[in-house]
Amino acid sequence: MTAIKHALQRDIFTPNDERLLGIVNVCKAGKKKRNCFLCATVTTERPVQVKVVKVKKSDKGDFYKRQQTWELRDLMEVDAKDASKENPEFDLHFEKVYRWVASSAAEKNSFISCIWKLNQRYLRKKVEFVNVSSQLLEESVPSGESQSVAGGDEDALDDYQELSAREEQDIEGMMEMCEYAVSNAEAFAEQLSRELQVLDGANIQSIMASEKQVNILMQLLDEALGEVDTIEGKLSSYEEMLQSVKEQMDQISQSNRLIQISNTNNVKLLDEIQFLVNYMDLSKGHVRALQEGDLTSPKGIEACINASEALSQCMNVALRPGHDKLAAVTQQQLLFAELRDTFARRLTNHLNNVFVHQFNHFSHFKMTMPQFYRSSCLSLPGHDQSSTLSQHSEMSLPKHSPLHRDLLRYAKLMEWLKNTHREKYEGLSRTYVDYMSRLYEREIKDFFEVAKIKMAGTSKEAKGKFATLPRKESALKQETESLHGSSGKLTGSTSSLNKLTVQGANSRRSQSSSLLDMGNMSASDLDVADRTKFDKIFEQVLSELEPLCLAEQDFISKFFKLQQHPAVMPPLAQPETEEADGGSVSRIPPQAEHRQSLSSEKDLVRLMMNKIFQSIETELNSLIALGDKIDSFNSLYMLVKMSHHVWTAENVDPASYLSTTLGNVLVTVKRNFDKCISAQIRQMEEVKISKKSKVGILLFVTGFEEFAELAETIFRNAERRGDLDKAYVKLIRAVFTNVEKVANESQKTPRDVVMMENFHHIFSTLSRLKISCLDAERREAKHKYTDHLQSYVINSLGQPLEKLNHFFEGVEARVAQGVREEEVSYQLAFNKQELRKVIKEYPGKEVKKGLDNLYKKVDKHLCEEESLLQVVWHSMQDEFIRQYKHFEDLIGRCYPGSGITMEFTIRDMLEYFSSIAQSH
Repeated sequence: MTAIKHALQRDIFTPNDERLLGIVNVCKAGKKKRNCFLCATVTTERPVQVKVVKVKKSDKGDFYKRQQTWELRDLMEVDAKDASKENPEFDLHFEKVYRWVASSAAEKNSFISCIWKLNQRYLRKKVEFVNVSSQLLEESVPSGESQSVAGGDEDALDDYQELSAREEQDIEGMMEMCEYAVSNAEAFAEQLSRELQVLDGANIQSIMASEKQVNILMQLLDEALGEVDTIEGKLSSYEEMLQSVKEQMDQISQSNRLIQISNTNNVKLLDEIQFLVNYMDLSKGHVRALQEGDLTSPKGIEACINASEALSQCMNVALRPGHDKLAAVTQQQLLFAELRDTFARRLTNHLNNVFVHQFNHFSHFKMTMPQFYRSSCLSLPGHDQSSTLSQHSEMSLPKHSPLHRDLLRYAKLMEWLKNTHREKYEGLSRTYVDYMSRLYEREIKDFFEVAKIKMAGTSKEAKGKFATLPRKESALKQETESLHGSSGKLTGSTSSLNKLTVQGANSRRSQSSSLLDMGNMSASDLDVADRTKFDKIFEQVLSELEPLCLAEQDFISKFFKLQQHPAVMPPLAQPETEEADGGSVSRIPPQAEHRQSLSSEKDLVRLMMNKIFQSIETELNSLIALGDKIDSFNSLYMLVKMSHHVWTAENVDPASYLSTTLGNVLVTVKRNFDKCISAQIRQMEEVKISKKSKVGILLFVTGFEEFAELAETIFRNAERRGDLDKAYVKLIRAVFTNVEKVANESQKTPRDVVMMENFHHIFSTLSRLKISCLDAERREAKHKYTDHLQSYVINSLGQPLEKLNHFFEGVEARVAQGVREEEVSYQLAFNKQELRKVIKEYPGKEVKKGLDNLYKKVDKHLCEEESLLQVVWHSMQDEFIRQYKHFEDLIGRCYPGSGITMEFTIRDMLEYFSSIAQSH
């Protein structure tokens, strides 16, 4: 091991200015690899750096190489595994744990001892040693080879001190002064010894000479000690005096502290008293207003509002900890609760009385004035009741602004009641909705009764029906309610609207059926003024309902304070259904009213409006059904008007009651509009033509024209233009299909004539109205008209020159079979003699006679409404001239040089056509 140590020092550590102090032969635990050495080294230069180096013998040769180096300051722990038994295993904890097995336990102990010494000297016991024998750390390492390796060099390290640069210069200077310092060391040593003795003697004499001065110095020190004792005595007396002053100051400070605490407590107590007095005290005026304030006069209401706000502030004050245990506070809270209950009871009773009074006032006015007027009108003998009501009953709904204005004075009190007494607030809500729903139901029914009478009076059939009504008011009411449904109880279902009929005597049933058949009549059979009047009536109905609903919704929001904060829904808004004549009417279950809530106050307002105006949607549906049965084209007016009002309502508030209700009714109107379109299509499919008369322009073609003219007038700048465009497409396709169907079934009139006339009429209508969505159909109609005109002309012209046509068709057939044109005249059936014979059969007189007969036949085929006779006759003239030129061309090509020509010229033909047209 010594040889290895010297080799490592020479080859590895000396070149790096390092000295090897400890070494151990190890291998990694659990792995069978070649052994290596762990070396403990220090640097020769200061500051000293201590390292642990792993050295391994090279595989190629006997030299060693440094493999890994750790700083000793990075070593955290040395674990010897077992302190009581000899064990060669040990662990070194650097950044990770390295497990080693030494070649012997003695080498391990020697290396750990060396590490311990280096730790003690350079690292100030930073490294922790675990499972290491205390004897090994306290005593020297046992003798042996490892002892000499680890200990000897460390002792040498402790004794060795290098010379400084100045010491080296002094030694060199002294050696230069003595010439034989190097050659004769003994002489040089003797000289140095003599000089040292001389210096020692000088030092002793100098010490003896300074004894007197030392004595003087000692005397001065004694005097200084005396002065120090005197000063210490004075300081002690001063300290005793200061101690007594300190005790007195402590007593004064304690007294001041107690006075300050007392003052602080007094200030806090005064603050608490002022807080309770300021926030828990209600003035006598407020108490008097709450107990007996006048709720009818503006001043009294203002005083009650101020008192209720002051009471709310007193009751909602945030008490500080401990206030609730004070008897005065508890007593004041009981007083406030009693005042709150008393005033809430007074306010509730007063508002209930106001609701009842206003309801009775409006009901009395509504029941007395119209009834008196109506009975006076009905008592006149032979008086037309429907005429009287339609002329004198104004179509207007009563305005409730005075009621709203009176009640809005209590809006702040309602907000106070909502925040303090939820049950009484909900009770008032129920009362208001109950009274107003009955009042509005009566007013709306009367309003729609007048509207229906006016609307039914717009047609002669309806006027005749209503003219037979009995004279008594009860019969009038029963007849009018038959338009609504059974006994005025309405339903909102579509099926009930489809089943709605006008009930009456046998004579009136026949007239009612005529109303139902009006949809099958053409628009020209109805008075345009009646439709305009119906449009105005329907618009007036919607214009009256819209401000009424908006005003009521605005009042509910302001009066019941349903805009500021999310609140529990008043129970009145929860619907329950009661069966009434096969329908359902919204009712409110009292048991469920206190448990249900809404997420939004807008929904709450809308549900309250549903309860108050529960009859509007049903009445509107009934009115729409009546208008549709009077004239199915009324659905166009209603669709436009209703769409406009829905669009306006949605722009104001998409979630409002008015927007929702009108939107639901719009669905019914749109359904009726679709039924109107379907009915017209069904009429087209069911049309039957006479076998004995010519067809002419079909009724459904003129019906489409009138429908389009009416629709374009109604839907000008309308929001629902898309619905009309879809209806146009359905109708025009049905018109096209059924025109072809009728043309195929026609026996009296040729198919081409039916197609030509009707598609010409359709094309003229679409061109005049300029309906953009039907541009493709307009072009298609023109194409069909042109094709069938050409087909009719060609088929008709084949008859006047029939033999000549057959002859030249044979000539063209021979040419098509391959016979040369100039050789056709050699064919037996088509020689020149045969051609002259055929031409002689058609002199000018015969041609004119044939054309005259053709004109008469065409005149019989065509109808007078469309005025296509001259158009067709001019087309025949052009076609006849084309055929004439074609025949002449064939004669010139197939019979060249023969000199054969027709017995009439083009000028003759033009004269024939002109004279025939003028003669008729």
